[in-house]
Amino acid sequence: MELKELLLWIIASILVLNYLLSMSLSILNLLNLSETQPDELKQYYDEERYKKSQQYEREKSRFGMISETVMFIISFFFLILGGYGWLDGWVHSITTDLLWSTLLFFGTFALFSDLLSIPFSLYSTFRIEARYGFNKTTLAVFISDRIKGYFLAGALGGSLLALFVLFYQYTGSDFWIYMLAVFAIFMVVLNMFYTSLILPLFNKLTPLAAGEVRTAIENYCHENKFEVANLYVMDGSRRSSKANAFFSGLGGKKKIVLFDTLVNNYSKDELVAVLAHEVGHYKKKHTLFSMIFSILQTALMLWLLSVFINNEWFSLALGGTEYSLSISLIAFTLLYSPLSLITGILMNIYSRKNEFEADNFARVTFSAEALASALKKLSSDSLSNLTPHPMYVFFYYSHPPLLQRLRALQT
Repeated sequence: MELKELLLWIIASILVLNYLLSMSLSILNLLNLSETQPDELKQYYDEERYKKSQQYEREKSRFGMISETVMFIISFFFLILGGYGWLDGWVHSITTDLLWSTLLFFGTFALFSDLLSIPFSLYSTFRIEARYGFNKTTLAVFISDRIKGYFLAGALGGSLLALFVLFYQYTGSDFWIYMLAVFAIFMVVLNMFYTSLILPLFNKLTPLAAGEVRTAIENYCHENKFEVANLYVMDGSRRSSKANAFFSGLGGKKKIVLFDTLVNNYSKDELVAVLAHEVGHYKKKHTLFSMIFSILQTALMLWLLSVFINNEWFSLALGGTEYSLSISLIAFTLLYSPLSLITGILMNIYSRKNEFEADNFARVTFSAEALASALKKLSSDSLSNLTPHPMYVFFYYSHPPLLQRLRALQT
């Protein structure tokens, strides 16, 4: 067996193993659904609503498995039948310039990949989410979001890819150092200006009205020395009935965003408790360390890429007739996925630890009872799975399951 054939089947095997792992975990998670309602949540889940949450999880998971299977089959045959080589050949029939051919290759690949996912997104949004009362999105908003997403991905993703190609052309194997600096700056800038520049493209932000809730939030922030530039309410109900809250920014530019579904349906104490949890992330430096870990993760990936990127066998294995930067990037991404899975698991372990710490911060600085009440209502309102399988949690959950968080708040 030639080296290019061996590489092809190694990559194909990784695709298959990733798919089988995902399916196995999904099946375990479905089998772990409990018909017995947890005592801690009976106040918020009557028998009918609990059954509805189980139905929602089953339907959502089964549809996810179907859509993932279809996408896996397409990806697998595109790989082994030389689809990447064909795409690269088509691109080079249009332009041989390295920069423009790379942009055209990944732009075309990303566009067709997304177009394939649209039927699944439509069914999930307008059938499953609507059936359970969550979807508030109209078809016009769905299409508008997609178009805006294309332009945003083209502007940001295209710019980053163009810089990558230029660094590769002019700095050789040292490109990873310059690209790492760009990624680090990009992460910081995105964190600082996401609420100001990107979020308004999709949602309307209005200042939280003066009143009891705003006063309570401002008092809490002042007491805990958490400087906030603005308090916003976001029209989350335009797309979904689910609630959330977050903050973005650094230093004195921090902005708090509350979904209108949260402001309209939760008590003052519950709102402050949710906010206290978010403040806990900042005070415990979770946001800073998560950013540092992401940069280190990116550094590892870019360094490994610099080691392997000039290997012609990558291009030949995926159907190319000669060395291709675009195909090499695809091959590296597929080969890197097992390591990416491991780093993702480690990040999820770290994230779940952070969630417990942020909950405890809210308990100490505000109220365990108010936070527990808010968490229960958030779970009930979103029909979340109350009994996920431990292995599914280990691989995929960035937040601990609800019952674990409630029990930790009681200790």
